[in-house]
Amino acid sequence: MLIVFTAVIGMFLSTPGMVPPNILLSSIFGIAFVSCAAAAFNCLIEQKIDAVMTRTKGRPIGTGHISSKKTIVLAIILGGSGLFILHYYVNTLTMYLTLATFFSYAVIYTIFLKPATPLNIVIGGASGAMPPILGWAAVNNSVGPEAFILFLIIFCWTPPHFWALALYRRNDYAKVGIPMLPVTHGQDFTLLQIILYTMILIIVTMMPFSLGMCGLIYLISATILNAFFLYYVIMLFRSYSDKLSMKTFRYSIIYLSLIFLALLIDHYFKLTLY
Repeated sequence: MLIVFTAVIGMFLSTPGMVPPNILLSSIFGIAFVSCAAAAFNCLIEQKIDAVMTRTKGRPIGTGHISSKKTIVLAIILGGSGLFILHYYVNTLTMYLTLATFFSYAVIYTIFLKPATPLNIVIGGASGAMPPILGWAAVNNSVGPEAFILFLIIFCWTPPHFWALALYRRNDYAKVGIPMLPVTHGQDFTLLQIILYTMILIIVTMMPFSLGMCGLIYLISATILNAFFLYYVIMLFRSYSDKLSMKTFRYSIIYLSLIFLALLIDHYFKLTLY
């Protein structure tokens, strides 16, 4: 849902007016179907790992409720339908960008990066940061510099968001041999990285205002949201607990949703100092 939501925000931010309803609906269904296909392939590839990890052991492939063959068929139908919709009802650029996003997540991240390096979530985060670019391309059939700022926000948000969860589930990752940062470098180093990436995120979230992309509504909203995020990660660093780690993880989801919502509201009700 967050993938589709940020893609939709990218669509609205790409135009001063309203997004044509046919483009909006076609893009939502196309992007959603392909993202679901990517998730299905991820579950297919990691079914043995998922079956023994506490967080994922209830997934239907791991429990045997859905077979691998059915999963492949489902993923092909969803992915193919999504790409067809994007190609024929949106534009070819969006279709190819969505296909590249699917490949980078389902193949590059899941098969190669995730089991190989503790930087997996940093590098692989690029695929998760693509939705606003997809939305922008859907409306304009091109990608403007503003779309890359939206990309950067999600890209910088991903490490502190996911590492908060990885800290909570570090024993699970260690058990299945996945080199997440808390497993390879320990809790303290991961907490330090969360703080550093959060500071980078704060700087990046100020870029839309500093470049004139948005006004005071976004500035005030982002400042408040960043203050709470920084508070959470500092408290986590000073006195770690699994409970606080999950609170930080859950807040990070709310944070990103509200950051993009603030961008949308500011886009149509822009207030300036002048």
